[in-house]
Amino acid sequence: MSANTAKIEIDGTTYELPIVVGTEGEKAIDISQLRAKTGCITLDDGYANTGSCKSKITFIDGEEGTLRYRGIPIEELAERASFVETAWLLIFGELPNTEQREHFRSLLTKYSALPTAMLKHFDAFPANSNPMAIMSAMINSLSMHERPLIVHGDEEALIDYAARLISKVRTIAAAAYKSSRGEPIIQPKDSLKYVDNFLHMMFSKTYDLYEPLPEVSQAINQFLVLHADHEQNCSTSTVRMVASGQANMYAACSAGVVALWGQRHGGANVAVVQMLQRMLREHITPKQFLEEVKKRENGSRLMGFGHRVYKNMDPRAKILRKAAGKLLNTMESSDPLLELAEEVAAEALADDYFIERSLYPNVDFYSGIILRAVGIPLNMFTVMFAIGRMPGWIANWKEINDNTSQRIYRPRQLYIGKPQNHWVQRNKRG
Repeated sequence: MSANTAKIEIDGTTYELPIVVGTEGEKAIDISQLRAKTGCITLDDGYANTGSCKSKITFIDGEEGTLRYRGIPIEELAERASFVETAWLLIFGELPNTEQREHFRSLLTKYSALPTAMLKHFDAFPANSNPMAIMSAMINSLSMHERPLIVHGDEEALIDYAARLISKVRTIAAAAYKSSRGEPIIQPKDSLKYVDNFLHMMFSKTYDLYEPLPEVSQAINQFLVLHADHEQNCSTSTVRMVASGQANMYAACSAGVVALWGQRHGGANVAVVQMLQRMLREHITPKQFLEEVKKRENGSRLMGFGHRVYKNMDPRAKILRKAAGKLLNTMESSDPLLELAEEVAAEALADDYFIERSLYPNVDFYSGIILRAVGIPLNMFTVMFAIGRMPGWIANWKEINDNTSQRIYRPRQLYIGKPQNHWVQRNKRG
């Protein structure tokens, strides 16, 4: 057997399967011909051990706690990069030069306003509608106004539509927030940069313009950079699945919004804040709460700890922990939730129960503290995640669109239902 193949024996017959090695030395057994050769499929509930694609966008080493966008460590990007630069890096593979960066910025400014007809849509949503539902619906509506058509190799069209979607998604988010509060929708200002323009649309009033502290803008920029991509998670895999059917970029990203919605994915930072609020409200100490978690009492779960991929501390959590403390110090504000979060983290990291299970703080554990400090309401937390993740979704859509030999995604299943049976006349059914 070749050193570059794996061996599997089924019913006494041995088959060789190729081993594919990634840039960072990761190994994968290529089973694309397994069913054709053996009649068998693999069963991997939840895809925990299945590589669904080859990708050049993001690298994660869960054991080491490593995250890189296009090879660049997340620590460097969080410290030095703007969200706009990060978006370009993810979508086009390289950091933008000065001309590319300024051109992309100009497009983000040019396309920030929504079509006038779309503004009427916000009035049609029921009061207190979930902003994620509004965002998904409005992105689909936007596709009907802009009719994105991007053929393979047309980079100018891709730049144009990527800028449109990344720019307008923040406008949709802010408009959904204003509508939910019964306040007038605030139009974007061409003079403001990406993050400041979003904060302006969120918090300005017709009679009082909001001007964020530089530290607030920096914290939100960092939040968006850290959420911009994270390999083949639930929402990104959904985008690729939809894209493989040749749906347009807007439709695929709208599907990503819906996939992000749930508490186990984009809603996890909401669950962290709710957990901490309950502890404060009911005067539960971190030690008492962790005992509840271990004994599975009162439905208690330690939210914001553990990750499907990371078996070490999430590198994004380290960055956001520092950022949260810095932001609160700058604003001369204290948040009892941050203090409580630190106590919970310290207690859990000293407990063998959580260490043995590789339960370390993840990005959601601290991100909610930052959003609270800025004034983002709880029901907008997942929307903020979606704004940040848009470049990663577009980058993954592009990989599918650029692959001229791409087949539609079509997983197999193992059927465990009833064996063949037959129709029974209605008057003879039990």
